Amino acid sequence: MLFNSLDFAFFLPIVLFAYWFVTHKNLRLQNLLIVVASYVFYGWWDWRFLSLILFSTLVDYSVGVLLSKQESKTRRKLLLWTSIAVNLGFLGFFKYYNFFLDNFVSAFSFFGAEINANSLNIILPVGISFYTFQTLSYTIDVYKGRLEPTRDLIAFSAFVSFFPQLVAGPIERATNLLPQFYSQRHFNKNHAWDGLRQILWGLFKKVVIADNCAQYANEIFNNSGEQNGSTLALGAVLFAFQIYGDFSGYSDIAIGTARLFGFNLKQNFAFPYFSRDIAEFWRRWHISLSTWFRDYVYIPLGGSRGSTWMKVRNTFIIFIVSGFWHGANWTFIIWGALNAVYFLPVLLTNNNRKHLDNIASGKFLPSLKEVVFMLITFILTVIAWIFFRAENIHHAWEYFTTIFSGSLLSPVENPPGGLLLILAFFVFVEWFHRDKKHGLQKSNSELSVYRLMDRILVFITFWMIVIWHSSNEVEFIYFQF
Repeated sequence: MLFNSLDFAFFLPIVLFAYWFVTHKNLRLQNLLIVVASYVFYGWWDWRFLSLILFSTLVDYSVGVLLSKQESKTRRKLLLWTSIAVNLGFLGFFKYYNFFLDNFVSAFSFFGAEINANSLNIILPVGISFYTFQTLSYTIDVYKGRLEPTRDLIAFSAFVSFFPQLVAGPIERATNLLPQFYSQRHFNKNHAWDGLRQILWGLFKKVVIADNCAQYANEIFNNSGEQNGSTLALGAVLFAFQIYGDFSGYSDIAIGTARLFGFNLKQNFAFPYFSRDIAEFWRRWHISLSTWFRDYVYIPLGGSRGSTWMKVRNTFIIFIVSGFWHGANWTFIIWGALNAVYFLPVLLTNNNRKHLDNIASGKFLPSLKEVVFMLITFILTVIAWIFFRAENIHHAWEYFTTIFSGSLLSPVENPPGGLLLILAFFVFVEWFHRDKKHGLQKSNSELSVYRLMDRILVFITFWMIVIWHSSNEVEFIYFQF
């Protein structure tokens, strides 16, 4: 079920009504309703893959309970690796089986040995990369003693399958989300209104920004051999806005929807295109995944401690693994490695935590120096997005080399003037809300002029969605990951 579909527009009010007016007096019934609603939400796409979520839930619930009863280090490690093997085993089979098989065959062919092996027609279950990491965080945190294992199977099932963030995040930690299923939720009008505002802003990002950018970006990327350098550069910029609007839009809708049910999810995007270096960008982009890899991969490897070689090694591991998490294609691995190359200078000069505040904090406009750093970071990010979007490495390389040919100075072919104006409006709104959680968060000021501006902005956003939305229900990009 898509957030931007009529199905969801009917589904959400029905579930909310039952949640707040039918089951509100019984916490266990509320959690059970969430489980049922989540399974309906996911099963709307393909009910057969509900068995994967159920099996993963039962495995990690059982491992958590057994860990609480086990003191032997050897047996505790065996339980932990059972959870890791089951979860990553499913993920590896559905997402990477054909990738490894094809590369295995190609490697032997390179040395003159022919191997006959047929790829499988495997359907990638939507959201498997997200809920796999979410359940793994529970098992690892229980093993490390950071979290008490739950014996409430319904609450744990609700945590694993919570439909607002089930298929594309944020990837919630058990330490944050699971305890919220233990306590009674009470309807809060202010939280609900803020949730609705965030949902509206997420829909704007998706159906106005992402879907309209996608029309032009797809046309340019799919016909890149016929375009000049300036048009390809525009296509790359439009894809940067497409993927940001699409993915952060999903997160906004997920977080806003969760607020309607009385839950607080972690912020997943913090206006990343206003970053002044690549380290700041990765603190602001897909925060839930970046921090997951930091805590469960990077730090256990030694993090930034140790020799320069260890820092370089760990940086490349974390970014390449992140790239591979996104998909079974060498383009994602190159994308990850390229971001590692970007990251190394700020890491090795100990400037990776230089920009922890918001750009131009407390000011109306940034300084010239901040503008330059922000533009450099954005350009580097756009270049990396070319590899992320390209069909293969050859396509990415041809796209990249054409941009930096003499035709870069040629006029853009058929520039989308109306869309560029909408993007300017989008950047303007995000800039003046960069110290908030989302673009429509209500101002804290009691001045009537600010309250009026808030209402006008909501009104404009709503009508832009009505006017500029695509006639087709377009899937979110990260459903394929």
